[in-house]
Amino acid sequence: MLLYGMRFVLLLLVIALTAGAGVRSSGQCVVPQGLEKRQEPGPWEGEIAAFEAADRLKPPPKGAVLFVGGSSIRMWPNLEANFPGATVIQRGFGGGELSQVVYYAPRIVLPYCPRLIVLYAGDNDVFVGKSPEQVLEYYKKFVSLVRESMPQTKIAFVAIKPSRSRWAVVDKMRAANDLVREYSSRDTKLAYVDVFTPMLGATGVPRDSLYDADQLHLSAQGYALWRDLLAPLIYSSAPGTNRK
Repeated sequence: MLLYGMRFVLLLLVIALTAGAGVRSSGQCVVPQGLEKRQEPGPWEGEIAAFEAADRLKPPPKGAVLFVGGSSIRMWPNLEANFPGATVIQRGFGGGELSQVVYYAPRIVLPYCPRLIVLYAGDNDVFVGKSPEQVLEYYKKFVSLVRESMPQTKIAFVAIKPSRSRWAVVDKMRAANDLVREYSSRDTKLAYVDVFTPMLGATGVPRDSLYDADQLHLSAQGYALWRDLLAPLIYSSAPGTNRK
C-alpha cells in the first residue's frame, strides 16, 4: 500500500512538472504552449490567424510534411496533388522573410509536429537588405527552435532562387546559399535543396520559362522543377507514404 502511495505521488509530481514547463508532448514532439500569447502582432498577423482558425476547424495530422515560407510557398498551386501519397501542410504567408518564419514558428510550425519541414525563405530577407550572415543566423535560430521541440524532425532548406527582378543582389543570394549549404552539411537531419543552379540557363541567367511575367514568382514549369527536385527527399523522409 505504501509503495502504491509513493508511485501515485511521483506520478502527480511528473504531471505537475510537465504542466509547469508549459509543453504538450506527442511522441518525439514537445509543443510549447502559450508562446503565441507572448508575441506582439506581426506584419502578417491576419494570415497567421486564418491558419489558426482553419486548424481549429480541422486539425492537421501530426507527422506530415510541412511547407512553410513566403509567397513561393503560399502561391504553389495544388501542392498536395504534386506529391501524391504524402500528407502535406501548406503554410506560406505574404512576402514572408526568414526572420518572420522564426517569429511565427510557435504558431504555424511547432504545433503540427511535422516529420519533415520544407522551408523556402531568405529571398525577401536579402532583398530588403539583410546580409548573407544574417540569413544564416536566422536559419540557425529556426533549426534550434525546431530541435528543442522536435529533435527527430528533418528540415530541408530550399535554396534562394535566382530571379531577373532581383538580379542586383544575386551575389548576396549565392553567398547566403553557400553559408546555409555548408551549415547543413554538418547535420544529417538538415538538407539543402539546390534549386538555384537548375533554374539558370546556358548563359548563366534565370530561365524565363520558369517564372511568371514579374520575373520573380514561379510559373507552372518552375513549380514542376521544384517538385521534381523535392520529391526524392519527401518520399524518402516520410515513412508510411504511398507514392501513386
